[in-house]
Formats: sequence, C-alpha cells, structure tokens
Amino acid sequence: MKNNTKLLDVKNLRTAFNVEGKDVTVVNDVSFDLSPGEIVGLVGESGCGKSVTALSLMGLVPDPPGKILGGEIFLEGKDLLKFSESDMEKVRGKEIGMIFQEPMTSLNPVLTIGKQITEILELHQEMNEEEATKEAIELLKLVGLPDPELRINDHPHQLSGGQRQRIMIAIALSCKPKILIADEPTTALDVTIQAQILELIQKLSNELGTSIILITHNLGILARYANKINVMYAGHLIESGSTDEIFYNPKHPYTAGLLNSVPRLDLDPNIELPTIKGEVPNLAEFHEGCIFNSRCPNPTKECKEGKSEMGLIEIKAGHWVDKCCVNCK
Repeated sequence: MKNNTKLLDVKNLRTAFNVEGKDVTVVNDVSFDLSPGEIVGLVGESGCGKSVTALSLMGLVPDPPGKILGGEIFLEGKDLLKFSESDMEKVRGKEIGMIFQEPMTSLNPVLTIGKQITEILELHQEMNEEEATKEAIELLKLVGLPDPELRINDHPHQLSGGQRQRIMIAIALSCKPKILIADEPTTALDVTIQAQILELIQKLSNELGTSIILITHNLGILARYANKINVMYAGHLIESGSTDEIFYNPKHPYTAGLLNSVPRLDLDPNIELPTIKGEVPNLAEFHEGCIFNSRCPNPTKECKEGKSEMGLIEIKAGHWVDKCCVNCK
C-alpha cells in the first residue's frame, strides 16, 4: 500500500555524454518522486532518456563518456550523488534492484543461474554457500520458475526468454530492495509471457511492498499497472500525473500524440493512425525555447520565436505539464 512519504526524490537531474569533445545532455533537469509501494511509469520514444535516467539512479552511467552534471537523488533523505563508489555498491541490489532490458546479455553466459543468484546473497546478505543456495531456490519458486532445484544448475542459454527474465527478477529481488527499476522488462517476449511477467512484478510489489519504476514505451502497460506516469521527450520530463489524468486529461501535445497513435479496437481499421510529425531534435545542437516546437501541431508565437521557457508547472494537484506547452494542445 503506497503512502505519501517520499522513498525516492529526484531533483533536477542532468546527465550528459561526451561526443567528439562536446558534452551532450541526454537527461535534462528531470525531477520526480516515488512513494513506498508505488508503481511509477516512465514513458517516451526510444532515445528520450528513460534508460539513462535509470542508470543515473543506479550510479551505472559509464564514465567516460558519460557523467552526471548536476541534480540530487535522495533515497530516504540521503543524496546518492554524494556517495562513493564503494557506498553505491552497497546500495545496488540491496536498496535498489534493476531488471535490465535484455536478460540474455545481462546474465553471465559462463555461470550457472544458481551461481549468479548466490553470489549476490553471499555478498549482501552475508550467507554461506548452503544458505544462499536454499534462498536461491526459494527465489526461483517465488518468480514461478518450474523445477527450480534442477534449473539452478542451468546456464542462461538453456532457458527460454521468459525464463531468463524470471531469473533477472529473482536476482533483482534477492536482497529485498526497497525499489525495483524495471527497464522494459518485456522486451522481445511474446504477449502471453509479457502478461505473466508484468502480473508477477505487480504481485511481488503488493506482497513485498516494493516500489517500482516501470520503464516502457507501451502506454497500455502503464494503464494497467502504474499509479503515476512521467512522460519524457528528448531528455526532458514534459508531463507528470496520475494514470487517470494522463490518459483522460493529457495537456501536453506530445502526450496526446502518443495516446492518439495507439491502435484501438473501437476505431475503423481502414483509417490511418495519426502520427507525431517531424523528427526528434538532435540533442547535440543548441535549441532555444521549447524543445517540442518543431513538431507541435499548434505552437504559440513564443514557441516559434524561441522565447518560451522549459520547466514544469502544476496545473492541478499532482498534474504537472511543461509550462510552454500547457496551452498548446
């Protein structure tokens, strides 16, 4: 059950990558929070900065070429950006767990499933080998992997995509973290397995009280599972609110465009789906004013002249929209 206490509070996060000697900001002034037991969605087109935001929270942005330029990431009141690498190693897995996009490349191909789970338990939970093995089997049962006593000796290539993803969830939950970041956890899975994985994540959140950041480009997933939704575009957070507000009262034209482009069974299949015209801007180039003005269907004069100001404004309790685009829809 979620409450109003902030477990995670991200403020003005900025992350960049050095490209040909120039810092290109790919996460720009992003702020959001997460309460205990809450499922918060992070949605947007590929390349909008969702995964880099997650890696920034985990302290896993590769340096070089990446670096966090500024901001604050408070976990229960402690700023993770001030932690040393050794301190962050204690946070990863134990305080914040992460399910990465592709389990086949995230799992070590030369180690058994059991070894990859038990080494975490031995490191963070200070278990001996026998205790860690028993706990690993229980974790595999928890995530619904059949025959865990046998599967624990398998290597990743011996498992299906859905089974590998369950292993990733077991690893992420092995130390009972307060926060679980699920970065497109259903990538490359068929729809039946997708539903099973998502139902499993929601069940574990309810049973263990784990807060979840669910990263996806699939709005249908967030409609079913998320309490709140944060919409990202070109590195910026451009709209944030409850799931109902985002779906039934979107205020940013980009959010409205994403919703309108989703196929619906009640619409004529012969009518072409609307699209968001234009292209995502090149973040390596300077952009004055609104980052969305080149694709906006009804840009204001201020947008076109580059006189608009980026940043979120609260238009309703808990519903935040980029101040430039609040009246553009």
